[in-house]
Amino acid sequence: MKKRILGKGLEVSEMGLGCMGMTHGFGEVSDEAEMIEVIRGAVKAGITMFDTAECYQNDDGTIYNETLVGKALKPYRDQVVIATKCGIKVVNGTQVLDARPEVIRASLEGSLKRLQTEYVDLYYLHRVDPNTPIEVVAETMKELMEEGKIKHWGLSEAGIETIKKAHAICPLTVVESEYSMIWREPEKELLPLLEELGIGFIPFAPLGKGFLTATIDVNQTFAENDTRSRQPRFRKENMEANQVLVELIKTIADEKGATPAQVALAWVMDQKPFIVPIPGSRRLSRIEENIKATDIELSDLELANIKDVLDNLELKADRWDPNSANAKRIGK
Repeated sequence: MKKRILGKGLEVSEMGLGCMGMTHGFGEVSDEAEMIEVIRGAVKAGITMFDTAECYQNDDGTIYNETLVGKALKPYRDQVVIATKCGIKVVNGTQVLDARPEVIRASLEGSLKRLQTEYVDLYYLHRVDPNTPIEVVAETMKELMEEGKIKHWGLSEAGIETIKKAHAICPLTVVESEYSMIWREPEKELLPLLEELGIGFIPFAPLGKGFLTATIDVNQTFAENDTRSRQPRFRKENMEANQVLVELIKTIADEKGATPAQVALAWVMDQKPFIVPIPGSRRLSRIEENIKATDIELSDLELANIKDVLDNLELKADRWDPNSANAKRIGK
């Protein structure tokens, strides 16, 4: 697979792998041995960047996504980029924002042990803690880089002014946020800023959490431990309204001899050369299908035509209810 450069020198495969769904957020936890084989299969298929986080764990803290990722990647440690995150602690089953320097350091030590590594290639602040100045976080990350415990750092779901302040103290390598054909908010302010500052962009949910694969039935319901059960865009009436986007993607896929997922991913990667999406999957066959998106070429004319159509679609694509805890910690 071809490589892309993020920030000032982090080289990764054009597409990464989001590992969260293997143990967290999308229903029941998958079999560890099976997921280890899936992750290792992804390495062999050419993926070099793997994304996890401290808070991707079950309520009682007995199953950590980082533990799975660490076991799977140990034989390939010098060949891969491991990205993990701090700033969200799980307290009695509830996520709490906490980015105090001593908490970041304690979180990193825990992550290093679970990941079975001496350093993290890319360390994110998972969400901005309103009680800890971002300047303090940036100074802490700078110290951790000087100590050799992390190589690069990033912010997840941060606001424009926060990104500017953090980058001025310790240059960011990446910013992570949701981005796909169904959620294009980053195009307004975030992508222009990242391009100006030379910061890479990691879109999570580039397939709209599965919706853009054209495999989700509008009558489908989601388990309580599946985050989609709480997201407005996955209500039946909204999925029905958004089928117009699925039909568009299917039409393009037919023209390209590709799958809808491949088209959706190719579109994301074609927006900017500093974008590396991290679609997740529990199936190696699906990961291998996604990887083939890197071979799809969309011409400037095709991209312009797609943009014109997307700009005129009336989608019901809200991520979270406005008053939810998830909504209130985005873009800070």
